[in-house]
Amino acid sequence: MANPDSGQFCSKCGQPHAAFATPPPVAGEAPTSGKAIASLVCGIFTFFLPAAIAAIILGHISLSDIRNSAGRIGGKGIAIAGLVLGYLGLTILPIMIVAAIAIPNLLRARMAANEASAVGSLRTINTAAMVYATTFENGFPSSLQAFGRATTGDATCNQAGLLGAPLTYGRKTGYIFTYSPQYPAGATAPVISPKAAAKGCTAGGASGYTVTAEPLQRNTTGKRSFFTDQTGVIRVAGIGETAAADSPPIQ
Repeated sequence: MANPDSGQFCSKCGQPHAAFATPPPVAGEAPTSGKAIASLVCGIFTFFLPAAIAAIILGHISLSDIRNSAGRIGGKGIAIAGLVLGYLGLTILPIMIVAAIAIPNLLRARMAANEASAVGSLRTINTAAMVYATTFENGFPSSLQAFGRATTGDATCNQAGLLGAPLTYGRKTGYIFTYSPQYPAGATAPVISPKAAAKGCTAGGASGYTVTAEPLQRNTTGKRSFFTDQTGVIRVAGIGETAAADSPPIQ
């Protein structure tokens, strides 16, 4: 029995008639899933937390729609790219958030530690200056280098061996130390005392001194500057100012 021309199903087997069968989708004609595109767009802005979450949700939904569409919807690669970017964002964002919180705190802690070290260094210089004056009876050292020690030989007026290398070079823990000797009656050159000469001193000492400690990079290695002199009082200036003899003493 022949199938009628208007029949949609075979009269013998019941299968859809070839003339009315749904044609298979043509490759390249399937429209791209809008959810897949949205997932990729959100994934591009994945460094914003809501965008990363949206990229993951839309990516999974679009993949499910594409699988169930039997080829009528495309964009699988776009959806996967959105998913990857979304998950990458969720992995990186917590690290970025922790870093954004931790780095400023670490910077402040380092500056506080550098400032405390600078104050300690000024106390060390004051103590060394007093020991120098007592030992050599030549007044105070004429430079930071005079606090140091020569590579060979015993301590002398010029190389007293009272400070280590970082301070004698004027830099330590993010601070620059400037030592300025003062001479009696406005003199510009040191005078060797008779007692110092008897001890072998060949260079005169100072009647006083000042030392300033300035941050190597303000707001990075330290915020405040410090000042001291032969009185032993350590003074501090406000943030952004230079400490001097009239600055308030450190508490």
